[in-house]
Amino acid sequence: MTTVAKRIGFTTSLPVEVILAAGHIPVDLNNLFIKGDTIKFISEAEQEGFPRNICSWIKGIYTIAQEANLDEVIGVTQGDCSNTHSLMAMLSDKGMQVYGFAFPAERNYSALDEEIRKLEEHFGVTRKEVNRVKERLDAIRRDLLLLDEMTWKENLVMGEENHSWLVSASDFNGNPDKFDAELKSFLRQVKTRKAYQPRLRLAYLGVPPIFHNLHEVVHSLGGEIIYNEIQRQFAMLSLKPDLVEQYLDYTYPYTVFDRIKDIQVECEKRSLQAVISYTQAFCHRQIDNILLKKYIKLPFLTLEGDQPGELDSRTLLRLESFMEIHGEKL
Repeated sequence: MTTVAKRIGFTTSLPVEVILAAGHIPVDLNNLFIKGDTIKFISEAEQEGFPRNICSWIKGIYTIAQEANLDEVIGVTQGDCSNTHSLMAMLSDKGMQVYGFAFPAERNYSALDEEIRKLEEHFGVTRKEVNRVKERLDAIRRDLLLLDEMTWKENLVMGEENHSWLVSASDFNGNPDKFDAELKSFLRQVKTRKAYQPRLRLAYLGVPPIFHNLHEVVHSLGGEIIYNEIQRQFAMLSLKPDLVEQYLDYTYPYTVFDRIKDIQVECEKRSLQAVISYTQAFCHRQIDNILLKKYIKLPFLTLEGDQPGELDSRTLLRLESFMEIHGEKL
């Protein structure tokens, strides 16, 4: 009996191997939202009563989930946004099928293994089937690891390109085979480039920006984002052979101290010179930024975003000043 492929949306990265093993199409709703008519999506959610002081991503996901021809939405109800519980209730009230996945509060193997097994049971697949998919995805991730190394070792891949490819690996644009072919083509093209030497080598910390042009502006000012922290986490580049270990190594759902350890290693390895830390308005992770700034011993600029669009004039001025001051010191 042939499985009918369903479109399965999700609110943040989770074991996508399970969805693919079941023969379904994974859809990261964040990627769908930010590539679409973002202002319209937010406005429609607010017209239904979503408050102004709720994260724009939640409002955007609420609208796009209803317009994306989905069969089901998986909400990551622990390890991401606390508003996801209410978001799932709203989508359920709209008649959508919803399912909750929770990363354990502690990085515990058996607890995470049990949560993944429940997801496998929900989709009617075995761990053996899921592991076969993992092997296929890990082959793509090895190419993404190469792309990441070509960003910081060889200066051939630009920060915006690095961001785009890594963040898209959360769902492989719904088609891993097509994604793989396009990635291989991109890597062949990149190898013909001349290396770019930025005036300032930067880390980007935090969730992907709601600003459309942040990476572009940094590049125009003579810098380059050599390390996209959370985007790299979404791509699962640790390449752990065990599925559970892979998602334990994924820092985003766990504590800020897990993130700090990873960031410190990557900043030193990549010879980074300064940090841009992005926080989304009305997000609890703004508090984490206090600790990031305390423990990351590099020049540190915090940028806050709220609505989608280009950098506003105040944020642009702060970024220009930061780049000018720290670029001249080198």
